[in-house]
Amino acid sequence: KSRSVEDYLRGVAQTFTGMGLRDPRLSPHEDSIDIRIRRMLAGWRKEDPPPQRVKPVPLQVIQNLAFIAKHSPDESVRATVDMIILAFFFLLRPGEYTDNSKESESEPFRLEDIQLFVDGRRLDIMTCSHSELMQATFGSLTFTTQKNGVRGEVIGLAKSGHDYICPVLALVRRVIYLRSKNAKGSVPLARLFDEPSRGVSARMITKELRNAVTALGPSLGFTADDVSARCLRAAGANALLLSGIDGDIIRLIGRWKSDEMLRYLHVQAAPLMADYSRRMLESSTYNLLPNQDVPIN
Repeated sequence: KSRSVEDYLRGVAQTFTGMGLRDPRLSPHEDSIDIRIRRMLAGWRKEDPPPQRVKPVPLQVIQNLAFIAKHSPDESVRATVDMIILAFFFLLRPGEYTDNSKESESEPFRLEDIQLFVDGRRLDIMTCSHSELMQATFGSLTFTTQKNGVRGEVIGLAKSGHDYICPVLALVRRVIYLRSKNAKGSVPLARLFDEPSRGVSARMITKELRNAVTALGPSLGFTADDVSARCLRAAGANALLLSGIDGDIIRLIGRWKSDEMLRYLHVQAAPLMADYSRRMLESSTYNLLPNQDVPIN
């Protein structure tokens, strides 16, 4: 409630200032937000329920989906899981890895945004042989108009070592499929041909994730209702955090402008928190350097 009102007031203020007028939120004789507005927002913040944050799905959820996709004859299931894998490794937003033309703000990655390499040699993904594609050891995505990305910036990853849950293999599978349909380079990676859906949507991603969470049960620490297509970005960040990757690097890969998400993930991750109590006891016996007011023994 308070956040929505605050965002609306900010939008109104930007309209005023864009016309060369004074920010109407400011006090008449100061450059700070009027105290009445501050008190109103502060009061609503106290009444607001806790924020609904996405739950980062652990690897066992993706393993469950990968097993299903690997043995499924359904192209839409395989494509959906491939996009889940890419979103997890590249920390993607739903609009970046789904194909839904109804979402005007979505900026999905396209076939032409992919690069694949074999030991440093870049492949022409539109003309190289199937066997060359399968030999790829490194893959990348090039940012164009994605949110918080630098146009022309390239983020690449090597093979993960897993025979299915791998960013490079997922890219290869999407290239092979799209090439088999004579797709143009401008076609989104999540596009499906000869399928009723016409493309992997956020709803399809959410459905598969929730099915996997339901199958794995409450031992995960959350329910199916707690996950959606938005959780894969947090899941990838959490995996990097648990691996000891520096928070600044994670922010760069995920294109976060603040460390709010990392703070949330850190306290939610049981493996990170599990050993803290023992370490606190081991490190909490100490003496302080005295100042001159402390008597000498």
